[in-house]
Amino acid sequence: MYPFDFTKVSDTQGALAAGRRGGRYIAGGTTLVDLMRETVERPETLVDISALPLREVTVTERGGLRIGALVRMAEAAAHPKVRALYPIISQALELSASAQLRNMATIGGNIMQRTRCTYFRDVTAACNKREPGSGCAALQGFNRTHAILGTSDQCVATHPSDVAVAFAALEARVHLLSPDGARSVAFADFLLRPGSTPNREQALRQGELITSVEIPAHPRPLKSGYLKVRDRQSYEFALTSAAVALHLRGGVVHEAKVAAGGVGTVPWKLPAVERHLIGERPSQALWTQAAERAAHGARPLEHNRFKIELLKRTVERQLRIVGDTP
Repeated sequence: MYPFDFTKVSDTQGALAAGRRGGRYIAGGTTLVDLMRETVERPETLVDISALPLREVTVTERGGLRIGALVRMAEAAAHPKVRALYPIISQALELSASAQLRNMATIGGNIMQRTRCTYFRDVTAACNKREPGSGCAALQGFNRTHAILGTSDQCVATHPSDVAVAFAALEARVHLLSPDGARSVAFADFLLRPGSTPNREQALRQGELITSVEIPAHPRPLKSGYLKVRDRQSYEFALTSAAVALHLRGGVVHEAKVAAGGVGTVPWKLPAVERHLIGERPSQALWTQAAERAAHGARPLEHNRFKIELLKRTVERQLRIVGDTP
């Protein structure tokens, strides 16, 4: 591990000042410390923000939900308001990582985590995300976890977060703070597709701090859930996943929010699936027809073409589970 400076701050202004000077924020450290150990990341200064007052889960005036950036994953999953209003978030969190990691990792850190691509974490392999312009060994490598949606000729790495898929489906917003003031960014715009700059992964400015993630109010009753398909049932990242939220009234789907994980370079919203559901009555035929649209625009590599069919089946199954639940 390379030498670095470490500072602990107790207020947001101190954090922002340190961040503007180039410091890297750290709270639970469950991702950054691993990357430093593997010499993938070499920050010169770490800024411990774990003492900042960003640990609240609150219901907004309009009936949405705001989750502080420093709320632990386990705390958010168990929070009664989260479980009552958006069980999809609790399910996604509980299917993430291990219990020990969920007790340490924060919501802000979770959505900031970097890819688990084998080539990104192997400093001897070419990786445009780690070293811009060096190439992408994954394009010729053999790894079934690579993305099939949102890829470019520069990068095919998937985004690993489960709860980010739920946030994408629910059209969350990320609240940010910098010395220039506060702003919020739609979750769909916060995580960036690789394009020609795969090393730039989030729409953050220098020293900007995540303060919370806000889920807007959705029509009630709202039924939701998260399904994760992986090689094993414990501590494993998704091959595919589906986050589904449906507003059914009078036996008809009036609103549908659907996103997929494990298949995109970012959590992948599925508007074609959503559009097919609106105004229709739940049925197995409807779920199947909608799911057929899930892989629209997919660009698989030769060795991960299986993900197209797996994605369709995962989305279909979760639509059925959520839509057919009394």
